[in-house]
Amino acid sequence: MRLLSVNVGRAKSVPYTSHPDGVTGIDKRPVEGPVRVAAPGPKGTAGSGLAGDAVCNLRHHGGNDQAVYAVAREDLDDWERELGRTLANGAFGENLTTTGLDVSGARIGERWRIGSEVVLEVTAGRIPCLTFQGHVGEKGWVRRFTRKAATGAYLRVIAPGEIRAGDAVEIVHLPEHDVTARMQFQAVTTHRELLPRLLAAGEALHAETLALARKYVAEQGG
Repeated sequence: MRLLSVNVGRAKSVPYTSHPDGVTGIDKRPVEGPVRVAAPGPKGTAGSGLAGDAVCNLRHHGGNDQAVYAVAREDLDDWERELGRTLANGAFGENLTTTGLDVSGARIGERWRIGSEVVLEVTAGRIPCLTFQGHVGEKGWVRRFTRKAATGAYLRVIAPGEIRAGDAVEIVHLPEHDVTARMQFQAVTTHRELLPRLLAAGEALHAETLALARKYVAEQGG
């Protein structure tokens, strides 16, 4: 298990974003050399956990629970076969493109050591938006991505440090529950009946998901 690339993006003007200034940082490209990773701060006021990486829409992106976004190269390869075109590392706006790791199937609270310093913790799957659809350039992309549920994973920073392409990835903590990034995604999108099961992941869940699951149980039971 290792990093194939570390990807960062600059703010870019595009016609397909809802950002009031018409800019997005979703166009992320691989970079050479080390990149500093650290907890950015609360959502709404802080952006990416990677130095030099632009996050423009702070309402929906960035912050401690979404500090880093990872996608498996294997999932990109699967999409290449389905779409009939090449997808470069970073094509989904991910910060980390990995190999040998089931990112969408990673458990909430699972911890990865990357290189010698950085430790990241899985918090949630990625929910697609119209900016993502515009960036990929595929009609009905939000629906297709949701149906496949190969979500990748958002991660929070447990231990800061530097990472670079080629670094080894090691799973250093594997929770006993079965709540994965994919299940979290499905519970908050198409299968709300799964929300009570998410509570097994406890405080490791993305804070917004934890609040949603608790509200659902309080109102619906489960």
